[in-house]
Amino acid sequence: MEVDMQALGEKIEFHSAFIDDIHQELEKVIVGQKYMIDRLLIGLLADGHVLLEGVPGLAKTLTVSSLAKVIDTKFQRIQFTPDLLPADLIGTLIYNQKEAEFKVKKGPIFSNIVLADEINRSPAKVQSALLEAMQEKQVTISETTFPLDKPFLVLATQNPVEQEGTYTLPEAQVDRFMLKLKIGYPSESEELEIMRRMAKTGDKAELKPVTNSENILDARKVINEIYVDEKVEKYIVDLIFATRYPENYELSELKDLISFGASPRASINLNLAARAHAFMEHRAYVTPDDVRTIAMDVLRHRIIPTFEAEAEDITPENIIEKILMTVQVP
Repeated sequence: MEVDMQALGEKIEFHSAFIDDIHQELEKVIVGQKYMIDRLLIGLLADGHVLLEGVPGLAKTLTVSSLAKVIDTKFQRIQFTPDLLPADLIGTLIYNQKEAEFKVKKGPIFSNIVLADEINRSPAKVQSALLEAMQEKQVTISETTFPLDKPFLVLATQNPVEQEGTYTLPEAQVDRFMLKLKIGYPSESEELEIMRRMAKTGDKAELKPVTNSENILDARKVINEIYVDEKVEKYIVDLIFATRYPENYELSELKDLISFGASPRASINLNLAARAHAFMEHRAYVTPDDVRTIAMDVLRHRIIPTFEAEAEDITPENIIEKILMTVQVP
């Protein structure tokens, strides 16, 4: 099927105009953190959930709540604690004495953007309560199933597992996040600007909505039309298969370092995220660079290293870097 690239390019240019507006508006309150903002937008545009890892104080919560304001959507922040219950998250049945019947009381999960703050401070039964909502975009309370509003996005923050009072997230749940971001400290100049801005009481910038849910949903439809060449599709599959069968890609040294490679969900998400990245660059086609730019964030939580790799201090990031360097780029 022939694709009219010029017409598609104009369509992308029109529908992606709000991306620059979002960046400009967020700069009023967020200093730096372009990487985090870009990846949150990719998750939003590609209909994928995002896991953010970093030490406290790196503006993770502020960035997510600010993003919800500028796209004018419903936002809920849930603080995950060791005593949190699944019903606190999804809701429960409440007995109405006056009417002598049970009524559904919906939980904070019924929102557009849900910030699961410090998700790994709660035990597994609470974390697993998110699974149906994240994967099926629906919640079951008692015997009734409720669809969630669109767009629906879970942005979860977690502290590094070395910190006190944290639980490791189950692999099944981690795999449901499209992207896992590792947030680092700001640069010296950014830290200086943060200090100057925040060391004032009361005088905080007000954020204005620059787009809405309808535009986001329209953008998702347009992203589905972005052209992905067969060679780029094959490159995505090669990257995923190199995590499972490294010996087939001249990476035999990785065979004993990987317990489990990336799941099929990884190739789907890498394709979607690469399309969203091209959209944010106002392009109507995906390049191998789009794939390479986003590959680390799609794969780092899906590769489980062996004990041997851990003993040698080899991280999933080291393995992905080696794969990106070796697998042939089209």
